[in-house]
Amino acid sequence: MEVKDKRLVQGEATREALIQAARELFGAQGYAATSTEDVVARAGVTKGALYHHFNGKEDLFRAVLEGVNRDVSDKAVVEFLGPDAWEALLGGCRLWVDAHLDPSVRRIVLQDARAVLELDEVRSIENRFGAVALRGALRRAMHAGVLDRQPLRPLALLLMGALAEATQYVADADDPALARAEVEALVTRMLTGLRVQDHE
Repeated sequence: MEVKDKRLVQGEATREALIQAARELFGAQGYAATSTEDVVARAGVTKGALYHHFNGKEDLFRAVLEGVNRDVSDKAVVEFLGPDAWEALLGGCRLWVDAHLDPSVRRIVLQDARAVLELDEVRSIENRFGAVALRGALRRAMHAGVLDRQPLRPLALLLMGALAEATQYVADADDPALARAEVEALVTRMLTGLRVQDHE
């Protein structure tokens, strides 16, 4: 039993080492310029280990993309849980955009994801992590009486779509600081339109 548990732990450690190595390489030089040989060399494992845990480079990229989205979402959730429901909602949305200014996040999420995976799959990953976190923040703001009651799921998906476009707009801008300020003002204005009047 102990031997089996040890194998499971080692297997999980190997899988995580592959994901971490791939994330570093995909983030630094992009998917196309990264070979599976590069990844296994960085992780310090064999090519057989890679194919034991993943079906190939695309499958490994999928795991990396999920991990990046999870990390961004986890950080946003911390912000969304701030003491003031309104400020927490705005702060989490700001953080979501800012997180995508990181060069490795931008390359993996905004540049490579849609080139490597099908659009439906990318959207599914984004929604699983982003829209779920956002839905929780919107629900909290509604319970606090800050936002008017709205259908939560479509509202979260619509806002997630807006934030996804906002991150792309800022990433592509010649002046990212100006673009970020424009986006922040627009997101705030959009959400203000959903506020309960007494809270304005």
